[in-house]
Amino acid sequence: MFHFYSFLSYIFITAYTPGPNNIMSMSHASRLGFRKSFPFNLGILFGFTMVMALCTLFSAGLYALIPKIKPVMLALGAGYMLYLAWKIWKSDPDIQMEDKKSSSFLSGCLLQFVNPKIIIYGITAMSSYILPVFQAPLALLGFILVLSLMGFSGTICWALFGSVFAKVFKAHRKLLNGIMAILLIYCAVSLFLPV
Repeated sequence: MFHFYSFLSYIFITAYTPGPNNIMSMSHASRLGFRKSFPFNLGILFGFTMVMALCTLFSAGLYALIPKIKPVMLALGAGYMLYLAWKIWKSDPDIQMEDKKSSSFLSGCLLQFVNPKIIIYGITAMSSYILPVFQAPLALLGFILVLSLMGFSGTICWALFGSVFAKVFKAHRKLLNGIMAILLIYCAVSLFLPV
């Protein structure tokens, strides 16, 4: 039996809580504006969809390998989140060249492959909710799109929030960058906390 409400709660909470995608999306939009940060968000959507497809294809096999792979992925993901926290803390809204590079389609796409939150999200959604009930390729494709679009809606909301409050962010840049950096550090540390 498919637990629809539990599934929706899980994907909604995961998509809208702080994570590398949402925090980076908000940071880029607050510095560049929503329109200029949009390529980064499209990169997130593209990479997210690719990762969800991989999670779907390899979920059963990954379950057997997770005890060996999980610590390495967690360490790499946590290290990358700490790097992102450092970049946000040190970012200057007047440095346009760095912003354009870090807000590219490719950087948004590549972030997905080192983002343990969405990898764990995809494996959990597929193995706990979807694969026990649905095996048809068309149904699985539909769920890949649902998971990806829900994640994209979260990053867009965070980007809109960042662009709407851009003047506030500029006036209090150091404080807000510190808060976003602390949230990323929390994301990195929470990977190693018991569930």
